[in-house]
Amino acid sequence: QVQLVESGGGLVQAGGSLRLSCAASGRTFSNSAMGWFRQAPGKEREFVAAIAGSTFYRDSVKGRFTISRDNAKNTVYLQMNSLKPEDTAVYYCATGPLIVELTSPSSYRYWGQGTQVTVSS
Repeated sequence: QVQLVESGGGLVQAGGSLRLSCAASGRTFSNSAMGWFRQAPGKEREFVAAIAGSTFYRDSVKGRFTISRDNAKNTVYLQMNSLKPEDTAVYYCATGPLIVELTSPSSYRYWGQGTQVTVSS
């Protein structure tokens, strides 16, 4: 079993920055992919970024968001710069064994509880 706890969300003005953290405990997978997803009210959960050796991003956050990990701390980060109101959502981190499709929520077994990010215009 793996437990994931996100932190770092909050309210920020457009153009501002936030850094999200996701701390993993329990049976951790230092070589497994870690992903960030987000879900806005009334919308489906969508892929934001993943790290699995290489890094992967949805097009709308490329150049603004950076995913990184510290395996010694079992923590993955999402640095978010130049935030826009459309980035407002609950952000979730996820992981699991044998992730085949990095961008698909159904590929991930373990999820955190989410952290709210609100960007005001």
